[in-house]
Amino acid sequence: MIDVRSLTFKYQKTPVLKGLSFHVEKGEIFGFLGPSGAGKSTLQKLLIGLLPNYGGTATVMGQHCDSLKRSFFTRVGVDFEVPTLYENMTARENLQFFASLYSRPCFEIDSLLDRLGLKQEASMRVAAYSKGMKSRLSFAKAILHNPDLIFLDEPTDGLDPTNAAHMKDIIKGLATQGKTIVLTTHNMQDATDLCSRVAFITDGQLRAVDHPQAFIMKRGAKTLTYNYRDGEQLMRKSTDLHMLSQDPAFPYLIENNLITSMHTDEPTLADVFTDITGGRLEP
Repeated sequence: MIDVRSLTFKYQKTPVLKGLSFHVEKGEIFGFLGPSGAGKSTLQKLLIGLLPNYGGTATVMGQHCDSLKRSFFTRVGVDFEVPTLYENMTARENLQFFASLYSRPCFEIDSLLDRLGLKQEASMRVAAYSKGMKSRLSFAKAILHNPDLIFLDEPTDGLDPTNAAHMKDIIKGLATQGKTIVLTTHNMQDATDLCSRVAFITDGQLRAVDHPQAFIMKRGAKTLTYNYRDGEQLMRKSTDLHMLSQDPAFPYLIENNLITSMHTDEPTLADVFTDITGGRLEP
């Protein structure tokens, strides 16, 4: 679906993207994980044809990104981090207008608004919407025309936990329908929950690409912590995983059903990112 090789880009004389190479398969949720200023949004703009003067090669759905045909844009949906909506129009009017721009069939507007929890506010002017409501409406605009490829920039930004979880369920559902999704974020939990693969990007360079869980498992859990009963007292102990077989208390506690809980201390995706890149994931 996307093939990028030795991609470079400069703003005037300042390098922003520095030799990126990667590919994205059909039906994949591919995430770019990195801090603000890493080059994520620049890359997204380049892949939708907004920044044509680049070095290397970049093709999306078989078309070169510096010479995209009109038909390309009917198959692509984009949800920028900053909402691009007409604030003096209602939510329904916004979607009706954007639907009129496409030759392909669009989703039924009220059903789409209902799906995103906005049906009751469909007749409200967007200027009165909260940040989270605008975020959900921008997402609706991005998928309105049932695109094959969807670019999402910080899709859960500004959403409360309930709406963020619902948004992620919708994104996963789109992928199961065969949609390809490119996600740019600094939110490590979004990347872990959603992405089939993530690419770590810092300072315009691609540092590593893998499945989120594969990144975590390669570094592995270092310790096991377990709570157990000792008479009337509740005790806790931690031991290195590779030394667990040499912990004399553990088999006894298991055999006598005295362990009340246990967990491994696994690294997070943010820990792995810091380990590989030396950077941090704060926005």
